[in-house]
Amino acid sequence: MARKHPKHGPYEDPAQEDDQVPSVAPCWLCGRTLGKAIVWHHPVPKSRGGREVVPMHPICQQTLIANFTNSELQRHALDVDAILAAPNMRKFVDWVDKKDPDFNASPSKKQR
Repeated sequence: MARKHPKHGPYEDPAQEDDQVPSVAPCWLCGRTLGKAIVWHHPVPKSRGGREVVPMHPICQQTLIANFTNSELQRHALDVDAILAAPNMRKFVDWVDKKDPDFNASPSKKQR
């Protein structure tokens, strides 16, 4: 019969170990802490060869997609400042800054 625990050394209960969840970086777009729902977004769309992913709030990703085409996202790549230079995006980030991390609403129609 196999042993449940090693022969030498004390038994360590995995339930008693640190219950710390690895922290995820803040939202790539707005910089707020992330809530329960996290979207892993490709700043450069996969259809344009993007491989990197960044954590975002669902509402932030929906707003980004509603305001930029894939070509524009490819041009901006990982430059958040260039994206926030757009008046619609700056207005959104300023508005959502006061909201709860798990806040979600349906985005406005595409502004492209």
